[in-house]
Amino acid sequence: MTPAIGFDLDMTLIDSRPGIAAAFRALTAQTGVYVDADLAVSRLGPPLRTELSQWFPADQVEQTVTAYRALYPAYAVEPTLPMPGAAEALTEVRALGLRVVVVTSKIGHLAALHLEHLGLVADELAGDLFAEGKAAALTEHGVRWYVGDHIGDMVAAQTAGVPGIGVATGPCSAAELRDAGASHVLPDLRALPALLRRITGGNGSDTLDSLET
Repeated sequence: MTPAIGFDLDMTLIDSRPGIAAAFRALTAQTGVYVDADLAVSRLGPPLRTELSQWFPADQVEQTVTAYRALYPAYAVEPTLPMPGAAEALTEVRALGLRVVVVTSKIGHLAALHLEHLGLVADELAGDLFAEGKAAALTEHGVRWYVGDHIGDMVAAQTAGVPGIGVATGPCSAAELRDAGASHVLPDLRALPALLRRITGGNGSDTLDSLET
């Protein structure tokens, strides 16, 4: 299997805050239960159930997950934008002879809608996973480095035994990402191509087994 670079989705490859906020507002309108959409999108990363449990009783969370996901395609996809440097980062991964794998806490079919809408192509996609839960997917898909904006992503990388690259574009600061075990921390994805060229010697698929950590 050709080695891969793994990417988180929300606030790593895409800025989904406008769309997710719109979906939460639609959920409030439908259910009559207030969700502070601006607060919710300030802490993206953990699974949807974690956020919904802040607003709905425990016995209503699962049905609310279903309701939110039904609203999501109509409200959340169109407003979402690529993060700066996302397309260029994926292009560089492939130029180095590596694969692109997206591993996200978002359920897979909704994540796929975002990638298709923005023209961001992944070789593999694994969804509905967070922190340690991402590790098996990273291993299964041959991910050798994992790029993410959340401390949970660095936990995922460590659990899978691969280096994590933090991007300080989400709710976690550069210091928090380093403390969580990131091998490198970048301001955003625009810095990733140069880092990948450096750590692979510009010949990714041939040298990935001996990358620095």
